[in-house]
Amino acid sequence: MHPSRPLHGLSIALAAAALMAITMGSRSSFGLFVAPLNAATGLGLVTISFAVALNQLLWGVAQPFVGLIADRHGSARVIAVGGLGLATGSALLPFVGSAAELVLALALLAFAGAAAGSNGLLLGEVSRRVSAERRGLAVGIVSAGGSAGQLLLGPTSQGMITAAGWQQAMLGLAALALLALPLALMFRESAGRPALSAQESASMPVRDALTSPAFWLVTGGFFVCGFHVSFLISHMPGVIADCGLPASLAGWWIAVVGLCNVIGSLLAGAAIRRGSMRRVLMVLYGLRALGVATFLALPKTEWVMLGFAAWMGLTYMATLPPTVGLVGKLFGLRHMATLVGVVMLVHQIGAFLGVWLGGIVLTVTGSYDWMWHADIALALLAVAIHLPLIERPATQQSAPSSAPATPAAAAAAVLRPAGAG
Repeated sequence: MHPSRPLHGLSIALAAAALMAITMGSRSSFGLFVAPLNAATGLGLVTISFAVALNQLLWGVAQPFVGLIADRHGSARVIAVGGLGLATGSALLPFVGSAAELVLALALLAFAGAAAGSNGLLLGEVSRRVSAERRGLAVGIVSAGGSAGQLLLGPTSQGMITAAGWQQAMLGLAALALLALPLALMFRESAGRPALSAQESASMPVRDALTSPAFWLVTGGFFVCGFHVSFLISHMPGVIADCGLPASLAGWWIAVVGLCNVIGSLLAGAAIRRGSMRRVLMVLYGLRALGVATFLALPKTEWVMLGFAAWMGLTYMATLPPTVGLVGKLFGLRHMATLVGVVMLVHQIGAFLGVWLGGIVLTVTGSYDWMWHADIALALLAVAIHLPLIERPATQQSAPSSAPATPAAAAAAVLRPAGAG
């Protein structure tokens, strides 16, 4: 970003944060609709869990394609079309009566949501339009926007469901999605982009980045993130009910997660400006494992539930700024929307498994115990797979200066050799 236009960079970040609030807030509150949807349709928890899990997966599948389309035709058009699709899909959902109709409605929501407010699209645009010294904070603001949406829409959706029924609450979310149309104007090409630095212009080609072991280590960590967050958002209302606690607690649980998410996202955005993104991610995943283990050991009271929400909220979307930052730092910004789209696709594969397996495990065993243990194991695995990473651009880590680096050498150079500290 040109130094005379810092407020423009802030306005872009705030517009992206608002879009994230709409899309992520709506997605995060969907778990509140599972029980009333099941009661209204009689489709069963396994069927609904599969449909919701498929929605998570398709949302990820759509993101690389959304990034490519935005690169060719402009992000403003993609966001506007996505907002219309999101409103349409939400408005259709109260009228589904079969498993096929539910799957189709949620598939539309997945593709539209990816276009209106996907991480790859929004964070790619913000990273390109904001100067390097402000980029970490800007990404943190966008991530916090998704958390703020969760904070606001969790109790709001629960209140609307209680007061007017789940159908009216869903129509309210459909109306909210239309706000994406004016927000899309902020992303017009006429708003301008800063010139990329020489280092950022030397981005690794997409094909070479996708063959880099480092790319798949970063992506593997985010797979774990998807498994965690989607299981919690979709199934915590059921966990709360199984513990004999009031149904209204579920809305507040989501709100507390959202509030702490805002704090965690901003702290993570600030932390990556001063320290190692790899270490930030290792700490966050370690804290998740500790949080789940502590939750399992404590009695399930309302205060324990809210404390668990606060703990997990601090780490919830805080993984997004350092993950996106690592992709940009290792592989450059030119193809960031596409590469982050691939990262999000794998994240959503994890989300698919977290939601679907949660329903299967509960149906087969009568409890979520196996899911909690899988959460802990995966979090520890995420800590381990970040150990080999080196945080220098691959274009600076290649072969000796006497010979130009090949793409394969650059891709391999972002891993620590065996025994390195």
